[in-house]
Amino acid sequence: MCDAVYVRYSFNSSSDGGFDIVSGDTVSGVAGRLLENNLIDSEQIFKMAVRLNGGKIQSGQYDIPVGASSWRIADMFADGQVASTTIVIPEGLTIKQIKQLLLQSSVLTGAVECKAGNTAPVCSLKDGQIFPDTYTVARGTNRLAVLDLARKKMQTIEDVLRKSARKLPRPLKNWNDVLTLASIVQKETPRVEEMPIVASVYLNRLNKGMRLQADPTVVYALTDGLGDMQGAPLLRGHLKIESPYNTYRNSGLPPAPIANVGQAAIRAVLMPADTNYLFFVADGKGGHRFSKDYEEHKKNHNDWRKIKKLKNKN
Repeated sequence: MCDAVYVRYSFNSSSDGGFDIVSGDTVSGVAGRLLENNLIDSEQIFKMAVRLNGGKIQSGQYDIPVGASSWRIADMFADGQVASTTIVIPEGLTIKQIKQLLLQSSVLTGAVECKAGNTAPVCSLKDGQIFPDTYTVARGTNRLAVLDLARKKMQTIEDVLRKSARKLPRPLKNWNDVLTLASIVQKETPRVEEMPIVASVYLNRLNKGMRLQADPTVVYALTDGLGDMQGAPLLRGHLKIESPYNTYRNSGLPPAPIANVGQAAIRAVLMPADTNYLFFVADGKGGHRFSKDYEEHKKNHNDWRKIKKLKNKN
């Protein structure tokens, strides 16, 4: 499970609209457009203010506050105080979903895919390499630049957590194992306080040689890495799909992460709860019921079916 995909915009100042300066614009040309848009009263005063700021104006899109003086506007242009936008990348999304999210933003520019032959790290992104967070960037920022910013932040987070983790919990062997299990935990529960317990269930199953039987891995396989059934139900027949990501058919972890994860899910895997739980099922309240044996799990599952039936009636 994961939060809905959304983009939130947050502008740094109130204004009647954005003002664009592009590379090659002259001070005279900018002054003329400012006057035409009633943003200044005098071209001469604005040009003087620019000269006193070293004659520099930086390209970009600006939110000019209502009533700002020529001096304030010149300061903004000299310092490059461009208008900003806030992009929220929720936890638990796949690379494909994140790219869809960025394409929804009308204030970003460019494509989300690289041109052929480009070997930059951002051109070969895989799930688990993006850090979900809130990013404030200049309006007009290239979408690939946003992806690369999130990639670099994940690398930084990973470096810190690698150094702080003294010993990986059994039977995890490397960082890919950590991120892969964290991505399953991230998709299974939105509750931070529940994540260490969910992590313990899967670790217990791995240590006992039991298959994980995690629904999100099947969804990932069914949707070719999108990670979203888009309203379609997950049916029993789906659990038979031939894929290395199908943890109903294959033992152990999938080959790689199935989503991009936050710090809480990673820490839950590195520091799981100490339990002997082997099963869990939804409780109808946004959380889960955990059980140590299959008989108890069957009872919890039957209770969930009753709750689900009542919800469907309503």
